[in-house]
Amino acid sequence: MGTPRELPMNRFDRITAILIQLQSKKVVKAQDLADRFDTSLRTIYRDIRTLEEAGVPLYGEAGVGYSIVDGYRLPPVMFTKEEAVAFITAEKLMSKFTDNELNKNFGSAMYKIKAVLRGTEKDLVENLEEQIVVVQKPNYVSPPGNILDILLKAIADKKAVKITYKAFANDSSERIIEPIGVFHENDFWYTIGFCHLRQEYRQFRIDRVLSIALTNLDQEDRASLKEFQELRKTMKSGFVTQKAVIRVDKSVAVYMQDRKYFYGFVSEIETDDYIEMTFLSMSVEEGLARWFLMYADYAEIVEPQALKDSVAKLLEKITAKIAVANDEDSV
Repeated sequence: MGTPRELPMNRFDRITAILIQLQSKKVVKAQDLADRFDTSLRTIYRDIRTLEEAGVPLYGEAGVGYSIVDGYRLPPVMFTKEEAVAFITAEKLMSKFTDNELNKNFGSAMYKIKAVLRGTEKDLVENLEEQIVVVQKPNYVSPPGNILDILLKAIADKKAVKITYKAFANDSSERIIEPIGVFHENDFWYTIGFCHLRQEYRQFRIDRVLSIALTNLDQEDRASLKEFQELRKTMKSGFVTQKAVIRVDKSVAVYMQDRKYFYGFVSEIETDDYIEMTFLSMSVEEGLARWFLMYADYAEIVEPQALKDSVAKLLEKITAKIAVANDEDSV
């Protein structure tokens, strides 16, 4: 038997959901509503008229969308039991993976959400709060201070920020950047912004930001994060990627699963004896080379030659240091 089809939403629930969406956004397009509820534009127009006849002051503009008249206030929205559970889960994640200021703001919002829950949902939330636990990985680094919160404010207000940034070589520099978005990947938060110093888009790891301040400088009209991610695939400056292929014995491949994405892992082929992994890395000769050394006795490099050369040089340095240490011990 196939998977049973989901029953279509009844009209009352759909109209209620449309009202909630109108409350949550400044402007809502009819086509977006039609797509969300998998129905026709004609049906959406009829539902909008029903809301207007019920006394909800809406106005619409062709080609723009629908809005609730500014200043109009609706009664608090009631949440379902499943939505209440989702809020508690989100609260647990926020407390572990965001900075202090953003977590405090989310906690304040959660008090307001809990205030409008029905009695049964409040009991459910109280019972579940101690039953959901989020455990961080030992090497996870939370965003320091209020850096994530300020970056989000800068993105929302389209302002530039001044940061002191610590690079991998431990040297720090002051930058003016125009952040266009933040994202979480491989245990770290990152921001992408236009760097005034380098005059190009750069990616910054947020836990390496030593200080941050919001400025009065307006951002230029630049690409959004989504647009930039598309552009990034073809950018040649600052984000050059290089293909690398390694073969790893199956006995150790399992230990590489957790960190392989951090080094640009894209695909793998499994054979009887080994797993062949392909990477598109921005740091083949440094990051990938050093990570490869951890498993080098059970692995081999297929390509590129630059990765082979980098590993060989690192091994030479390691061997030389060990030789010096042995000489000192024998004296």
